[in-house]
Amino acid sequence: MSTPQEQPFDVDAVMAQLTLEEKVSLASGSDFWHTQGVERLGVPAVMVTDGPHGLRKQAGESDHVGLNDSVPATCFPPAAGLASTWDPDLLRRVGAALGDECRAEQVAVLLGPGVNMKRSPLCGRNFEYFSEDPLLAGELAAALVQGVQSRGVGTSLKHFAANNQETERISVSAEVDERTLREIYLPAFERVVTQAQPWTVMCSYNKVNGVYASQDPWLLTQVLREDWGFEGLVVSDWGAVDERWRGVAAGLDLEMPASGGSGDASIREAIADGHLSTEELDVVVRRNLQLLERALPALAPGQTFDADAHHALAREAAQQSAVLLANDGVLPLDPTTGGRIAVIGEMARSPRYQGAGSSQVSPTRLDDALTALREGTSREVVFAAGYVPEPAEGEGADDALVAEAVGAARGAEVAVLFLGLPASWESEGYDREHLDLPGGQFALLEAVRGVCDRVVVVLSNGSAVAVDGWAHHADALLEGWLLGQAGGAATADLLYGAVSPSGRLAETVPVRIEDTPAYGAFPGDSGVVRYREGLLIGYRWYDTRRAPVSFPFGHGLTYTTFAHTDLAVRATGAGQDARVAVTLTVRNTGDRAGAEVVQVYAAPQDAGVFRPEQELVGFARVDLEPGAAQQVSLTLSARDLGHWSEVHRRWVLEGGRYEVRVGASSRDVRQRAVVDVEGEDLVALLTPRSEAGTWLEHPVAGPDLRSRLGDAAAMLDDAQHGRMMRAIPLVRLTRFPGFPVDEADLPALADAANAAR
Repeated sequence: MSTPQEQPFDVDAVMAQLTLEEKVSLASGSDFWHTQGVERLGVPAVMVTDGPHGLRKQAGESDHVGLNDSVPATCFPPAAGLASTWDPDLLRRVGAALGDECRAEQVAVLLGPGVNMKRSPLCGRNFEYFSEDPLLAGELAAALVQGVQSRGVGTSLKHFAANNQETERISVSAEVDERTLREIYLPAFERVVTQAQPWTVMCSYNKVNGVYASQDPWLLTQVLREDWGFEGLVVSDWGAVDERWRGVAAGLDLEMPASGGSGDASIREAIADGHLSTEELDVVVRRNLQLLERALPALAPGQTFDADAHHALAREAAQQSAVLLANDGVLPLDPTTGGRIAVIGEMARSPRYQGAGSSQVSPTRLDDALTALREGTSREVVFAAGYVPEPAEGEGADDALVAEAVGAARGAEVAVLFLGLPASWESEGYDREHLDLPGGQFALLEAVRGVCDRVVVVLSNGSAVAVDGWAHHADALLEGWLLGQAGGAATADLLYGAVSPSGRLAETVPVRIEDTPAYGAFPGDSGVVRYREGLLIGYRWYDTRRAPVSFPFGHGLTYTTFAHTDLAVRATGAGQDARVAVTLTVRNTGDRAGAEVVQVYAAPQDAGVFRPEQELVGFARVDLEPGAAQQVSLTLSARDLGHWSEVHRRWVLEGGRYEVRVGASSRDVRQRAVVDVEGEDLVALLTPRSEAGTWLEHPVAGPDLRSRLGDAAAMLDDAQHGRMMRAIPLVRLTRFPGFPVDEADLPALADAANAAR
C-alpha cells in the first residue's frame, strides 16, 4: 500500500495527468478496505473501515467478507444505547475519541453512523440505528460526525436510503411515497448533511421505488447534492453496486470493495459506446481525490490514544444510555447496608455488549456486571447462571439452572436478574421473528419471584422487547440496551446509585408486535415492501391512534423528580421566516442530582392536510442539583412546524394554531400552549384538470368562474349533490351539454389566476 506523503496533495495537478484507465481505476477500491492508488503520480491508497460505535480495523490480510477479528479498540455503546442519552455533547465527545483511535490506526474514514429509521422493532440491525424519530436521530448523528471529523478523520453516513430491514436488503424495493420519504426517512440524513457535512455518504443496498439506491440520480444527485448541498463523496455499501456505469452517471463516486475488474469494465464499455461521458467520470474521480486531500494530513504514523480515558468515557456513555423503565422504590440498592444480593443470569457474567455483524469491535477491555456488583458493595453477593446463553428458538428453561437460581434467591433481600436477547437472535443480515425474550427466561423470572420479594430486572437487547407478559414480576426494570465494553461497571453504578439513571427511550416499547405500525407490511414479499403506514411510524402511530404502549417514546425515570413551569411561547415572522420561541423553567424537586430531558412536541390544530397527532420538534438535556432550577429556551423554525407539500414540491408552513406541548415523554405532557403562526400563501396552482371545487375556492378564479356559470352555479352549491359535482375536474364539466364555460378558455383562465397570485 502507498503511504501518505508529506507534501500537500494537489488535486488539480493529479487530474491533469491521469490517463483514462487510471481515472476508471480510481472509481473503485483496490481491495476490501482500501481505495485505489496511482503510484506513478503519488496518489496513495487509504483505508476506510467499519464503525460506528468503535473502530473495527482488521489486522493483517482482510478476509473475503471482511468479518475476521480486528485490532483492539474502545467499544462504546451502539446507537440504540447512545440515542437514549439524548445528549449531543456526549455524542460529540464519543466521536472525537473514535476519531483519535482512527488516527492511531491510520484509518481515513470510519463507516458510520447509521441513521435509518426504526420502522419496525424486528429489524435485525436496529441496535446500530438511533431512533424512530428523524429529529432525534439527526441531531445525535450530526454531533457524532462533528466529533469524529474534528480529528481530521472522515465519516460515512449510512445507509442512504429506506434501508429499514435486513430481509432481502440487497434486492428488496422499498415502495414509499415522496412525502413519507421527505418527512420520515430522509430528514435525519438531511440534518447530518446540512449541520456536519460528513465526508462520505454510503448508499444502501436496496431499491427505492424500483431503482437501486446505488444508481438513483434522484437520491444521489437531486436530493443529496442539489437539495441539501452535500459536498463529499458517495460510496457504495459493500457489494451494493448493480451496474457500475449507471452509478457513475447517478452520482456514485466510489464502488467498494474491489469488484475484480467488473466495475472498471462497465465504465470503460459505457464510455466507449457513448452511454457515459468522460466528463461524468471526471466528476467522480475528482471527488475521490478530494477525499484524499482531506484525509492525508491526519494519517501520520506513530499516533496514539489514551485507552484508559476512552474506557472511562465509554463508562459514562453507558451510564447515560440505560433507561430506568419502572421502579417502585427498590432502586437504588444500598451498597453498604442490607442482606444478601442474588445476581442471576448468565449475561451478568458474560455480558452481551454489542450487536452482531460488520460492526463488531474487539474491545480493549471488558467489564462484567457480576464483578462490578461484587466490587461495589460490602454486602454478600451470590450468583447463579439461570439459563444457557444461546438457547434455540422455542427452547424451554433448563430445570437444573432454574433450581440453582431459586436456591440463590431464596433468603436474599433482593434478586437482580440479567435477562435479554441472545446474540444470535438479532444481527446484521436477518430480522427478528418476534418481540419476545427466550421462553426459558420467563420461567426463570417467575420461579425466582416465587421465593424473593424484591426483584430487579436488567435487560440486554439491541431493540425493543415485549415486557407486558412478565414485567409485573419485577419491582424495577432497567433497560440496558447494549452498553459497550464498560457497560458492566456502568450497570453497577446505576444499581447502587453512584449515578442516577438519565436515559430516555428513543423508541416506543409496544405491547404486542400486532400493535406495531408496519405489522403485516414488514418485511414485505415478492421482492417489494410497501410502507403503507406512511407518516405514522413509532410514537406518531401510537399517539395518533391513541393506542396503548408498554412504555412511550421519551420515557425514562430517575432517582429524583422534576417540575416544568412557566411555559411561554411567542411567534414572530411569517411564512418561511416564521419562528416560535419556547421557554420554560425546569426544577429538580427531589433530593438527588439528576438529568431531565425536556421534550417539545408540536400539534397542528388547523392543518389542511393529514398530520400526525404530534411530532418532536425540539429537546434539551438539563443536569440539575437538588433544588436547582434552569430556564430552557428553544426556537422552532418554519421547517420544524411545516410539512412536505406534494402539490408545491417543497417544505411549506400552513398558517393557523399550533399547540406546543412540553413534557417528559410523548405521553407525559406537563405543559401546553397554543400559538398562532402566520404561514405562507399556499393557494394551489390551477390547471384545467383541477377539481371544480378547487377553482371555486381560488381567491381570483373563484369569483370569475361564478360570474361565468350564472344559474349553473346552483348545481355546484346544491346541498345534496354539490359535493359530488365539485369533485369533478372542471375540464370534464365543460364537456357536459349546456355547460356555460368553454373548454378552450380554461388554460387562459388558469394562467391568469395563477399569475394574479
